[in-house]
Amino acid sequence: MLRKFLSSLKHARRGLKTIFFSERNFRNHLSIAIVVLLFAWWRKIDLDHWLILLLVIALVLILEIINSSLERLVDILAPQTHQVAKEIKDSMAAMVLVAAMMAVLVGIIIFFF
Repeated sequence: MLRKFLSSLKHARRGLKTIFFSERNFRNHLSIAIVVLLFAWWRKIDLDHWLILLLVIALVLILEIINSSLERLVDILAPQTHQVAKEIKDSMAAMVLVAAMMAVLVGIIIFFF
């Protein structure tokens, strides 16, 4: 059982490494998250605000991973540009954009109100 768990961790680590090195937007989101967390530490925000920040950061990063994974899948299934494939990829990018905009709004509320 422990061996299976460690094997799963190895696969997850490899997936994170793949996403980190192949997806510029993931690196951008992660860099911004680090800056926000440092700012939160400097401002000494309370525990409730820490939890909210961590949740919205996790949401954006998770959605970016989902977006990247599904984009690769769409590329395999529709190697030639297909209108529906393009719409799927655009919709997934919009999903991450909406989450990122809401994360910015949450950050503004936490830090400035």
